[in-house]
Amino acid sequence: MKPVSSLKYWWGKLLTPKSSAILDACLIGLTCGLAAALLKLAVGWLRLWRVELALKYPPWLFLPLLGLVGGVLAGWLVNRFAPETAGSGVPQVKAALSGVFIPLNGRTALVKLLSNAIALGSGLTLGRQGPTVYIGAALAAQLSQWIPTSPDYRRQMIAAGAAAGLASGFNAPISGVMFAVEELLHDVSGFTLGPTLLASFIGAVVSRLWGEPSLAVNLNLASSQTSFSVREIPFYLLLGILAGVLGVLFAKGILASVTFNQNVLRLPLPWRVGLAGLICGLTISIFRSEFRTHISLRELLITGGTDARTIAIALMVYFSLTIIAAGSGAPGGLFAPSLIIGAALGDLVGFGQVHLLGVGTPTTYALTGMGALFCVIYKAPITAVIIIFEITRDFNLVLPLMISSAVAYLVSETIDSGSLYDRLQEMNGILLQKELIQSDPLHTLRVAHVMPHRPLETLKVSQTINEAVKAFARSRRHAMPVLDGELLVGVVTQTDLLKLYQQLDDGNGSSYTGKTLVQEIMTTQPVTIGSMETLNDVLYKLEKHNLSRLPVTDEGKLVGMISISDIIRAETNFLSTQRS
Repeated sequence: MKPVSSLKYWWGKLLTPKSSAILDACLIGLTCGLAAALLKLAVGWLRLWRVELALKYPPWLFLPLLGLVGGVLAGWLVNRFAPETAGSGVPQVKAALSGVFIPLNGRTALVKLLSNAIALGSGLTLGRQGPTVYIGAALAAQLSQWIPTSPDYRRQMIAAGAAAGLASGFNAPISGVMFAVEELLHDVSGFTLGPTLLASFIGAVVSRLWGEPSLAVNLNLASSQTSFSVREIPFYLLLGILAGVLGVLFAKGILASVTFNQNVLRLPLPWRVGLAGLICGLTISIFRSEFRTHISLRELLITGGTDARTIAIALMVYFSLTIIAAGSGAPGGLFAPSLIIGAALGDLVGFGQVHLLGVGTPTTYALTGMGALFCVIYKAPITAVIIIFEITRDFNLVLPLMISSAVAYLVSETIDSGSLYDRLQEMNGILLQKELIQSDPLHTLRVAHVMPHRPLETLKVSQTINEAVKAFARSRRHAMPVLDGELLVGVVTQTDLLKLYQQLDDGNGSSYTGKTLVQEIMTTQPVTIGSMETLNDVLYKLEKHNLSRLPVTDEGKLVGMISISDIIRAETNFLSTQRS
């Protein structure tokens, strides 16, 4: 027996579904947290090395050269070993959860980790939180190949891995779950939140313990400077309007950049990423040293430690460079740069408010702007509010975040509705349909809709073996459920009876006779299926246990039987209805 097959066998044999789900969540959270911590440390070390060398050598020469070389190397890794890991990774995860075949495994997770670390360490103005979503989903998908699981549960594991990835990147477990539900799944029917929450919390804890200080720590430094007054509400409404417009422009800019690279520039991926790295390095070398890392610039913006001119420059520079870098297909995310752009926008509105009213602080507007722009770009208003609150734990921000995020979302949807991630995948030839899974009969049809409603052929625990033999002789069934009242307590098969009578004929001293009760030879705790489970779950259990039919139960009571032929018939009818 192969090691993986052996693991699947004993995993399914020794663990109950509940204990298996808990252990799965722990493994997903642990692996995602370790991967996120490793990526965080690698990016931090490479950025520190880049900043130190930029002090020794002329920045105008060193930074562009490093961006070019590092970009080419990151692009080569992606192009050579896993082309599907280009970009942020979130669109690929979203496609996989929508039923599109996207390779998600340990190999793609490793390529994503290495290429993202090199790209960010080289100076591309992208982030690592998007890639951690992909890495988490890919690691969860790899785990699902090693342990027994149904297709529906595998989808839940991937969603849990994506949530744990985001939670590890931001140290924000609740936000990770909300992002998975709000942006990736768009549907919580049949989705188990418990294991996802557990995976997210474990991932966030592991990442925080083994990684360097994260965004949460940086924002906590500024949370003491926040305040809110009712008189400021018009300015938060204005911030929401501006964030809505800017977010739409940002998304359109990225789409235009992707189109330019694909249809006009037409360079191989390594050279596209290298060219973006060259432009980023050359541009950043012109400005003050705080522009050279996300952390230093973000702290500069959220603490209000600079003037309006520098803030406006930061907004324009990061807005433009992120569009260039993302359009090249570089393996980096949009979370970090969108937070910087949002903070700069909020700072500008905050400076204007302080000049006119003289109340509040620009810091509150910077943090609110981060959430508002996040909301527009990712079409996730609930996640936007929760993520900023969760990483700052500042109640002063809740109302401003809700006001600005809601307005920003409404404005963006009015100007241009739709998801940036969906359009990016469409440009790559993948049409994402939110109804894709809902249109699959294996996902939508429930057992209760498909199982035949005919009289059940059953045995009672009080019947003898001879009576069972007569029942099988009258029936075409190869197995019959055994009932104690209405409760299913076991199953007897023709094979069980044949083996028993063979033992009696051989005279091997068997204690069984024809008057022995059925309950003494039946298989107890038979494999069953619930009436509201999907056909996917039925197929999984039939294949796992090498069965041709399953008893259907509700709260232990037998309500029907379902077989592989019933599923085939249901699929045929469903497809015929769809065509007509």
